[in-house]
Amino acid sequence: METLWQDLRYGLRMMAKNPGFTIVAVLALTLGIGANTAIFSVIDAVILRPLPFASPDRLVTLWGTNVQRGSSRGSASYPDFIDWRSQSHAFEGMAAWHDSDFTLTGSGDPAHLYGVVASPSLFHLL
Repeated sequence: METLWQDLRYGLRMMAKNPGFTIVAVLALTLGIGANTAIFSVIDAVILRPLPFASPDRLVTLWGTNVQRGSSRGSASYPDFIDWRSQSHAFEGMAAWHDSDFTLTGSGDPAHLYGVVASPSLFHLL
């Protein structure tokens, strides 16, 4: 235990001797710990915890394909969605959504909003 206290005192004396190095080391540790915390929070929320849906293993995403543009995972058009919904017998239900940017106007300055346009069945399906 005495060796630990001696090492701590020595470390503090060295940090006091070199304040520039100490500041850089503390900033590097702060950034590293902050980045690690942020990444773990995302991984915990997305991968480790179960999805907040009744049966997440039964949810799938369908993508559109555009051969002319070389896109294999693009958004599908609404008429395609209507066709898929009417012709599909493999799914209990289907819903469409598309994220978009909006501008809120009225009293005061306009505000830029980020939102989703969804078909009425989305929340019932989830």
